[in-house]
Formats: sequence, structure tokens, C-alpha cells
Amino acid sequence: MKRNLFFMGLLLLAACACRSRGEARAPEKTVGASGDTLIVYLSRTNNTRALAEIIQREVGGTLVALELETPYPANYPATVQQVAEENETGYLPPLKTKIEHLERYEVVFVGFPTWGMQLPPPMKSFLHEVDLSGKTVVPFNTNAGYGVGSGFRTVRELCPNSNVLDGFSITGGVERDGIYFVMEGEKAEEARTQVQRWLENIRLLPAVPRR
Repeated sequence: MKRNLFFMGLLLLAACACRSRGEARAPEKTVGASGDTLIVYLSRTNNTRALAEIIQREVGGTLVALELETPYPANYPATVQQVAEENETGYLPPLKTKIEHLERYEVVFVGFPTWGMQLPPPMKSFLHEVDLSGKTVVPFNTNAGYGVGSGFRTVRELCPNSNVLDGFSITGGVERDGIYFVMEGEKAEEARTQVQRWLENIRLLPAVPRR
């Protein structure tokens, strides 16, 4: 009887040890692994869209393009004029895009081009419409070489109850000069490398030693 109890004790100890080793090897939860990441973007010439797709490949999550009920004109000068008027008056263009079950997302990336050195009116519409309180908000941007302007600052102002992380910005096309989609080939690879480093810096990806 004592011998049986002794062997049963050994079996229980072995089982506990196996469970402990299994728990030690279990990977930590990563952003997007359970569908808790949303990537919302506005893109006119598809450069911001390409950047959003690079981010999605790194962290997973759901990709959503912002669309207006009434799209901007295809004519670039006409769009510039309309956006300038919207910025001046504070008009928020109505969005066609509606996101269901927003509460399920813990991390929300918001991507946009720089328009008039500001956050584009459609992205302002989105951030006014939704409640991102308690969520982690991560802005990213493409621009024509003049930087993000006040875009990241405006995201922080419109998300006062969110944890807004440091944003990422990269030069894309220059529609004014007829340079449209450039986020391909070497440019896309450069963007991917920069995005990885940015995500590591803001701790949404584990740091990887680089040569």
C-alpha cells in the first residue's frame, strides 16, 4: 500500500512538472493575435493603404478603408479647395464607412495622408464619431515630403481618453506633381523595415536583434 502511494506521488509530481514546463513555453499574447486590432485608414493615391497593409502583415488585425458618402472630386485642385474650405469652417464630411462591434478592439491604428499640413477632414469625422476611450490609438501617416504637420497632435486632441502612442510618418507620392503610387519595390521594402523598427520601439512587436 505504501509503495502504491509512493508511486502515485511520483506520478503527480511529474504531471505538475510537465504543466509548469508547458506554461513556461507558452507564447505571450501578441497584438492582433485574437482579432483585437483595428487598422483604419484614409488613402487617395493608395500609398497610405499600402502602409496599412504592411502594418497588418506585422501585427494582424482588421483592415478598414474610410469612405465618404460623397467622395472628393477626382480633380486634385478641386479637392485641395474643398479640403481647405472644410478645414476653415470645421465641416466634418459624413462617412459611408461604419464599423461594427468597435468595442472588441483594444488597439486602433489610424492612418492618413497629410492634407494642407493637417489631419484630413474624413479622419476628423471618424474620430468625432467613435468613442476610443480606454483603447490604444496608434497614428501613422504618408506625406509629400513636408511631414505630418499637425496631424498627430490633432489625433491626441480628439482621443483625450485613449493611450495614443508615438506615430509613424513616411514620404509617399506627390499628387500635386503627378507622382501617385510609390509604395512598391525598394520603397515598400524600406517602409517595411522602418515600420518594424517603429512597432518595436512602441512595443507592439518584440525587438529583434539586427546586424
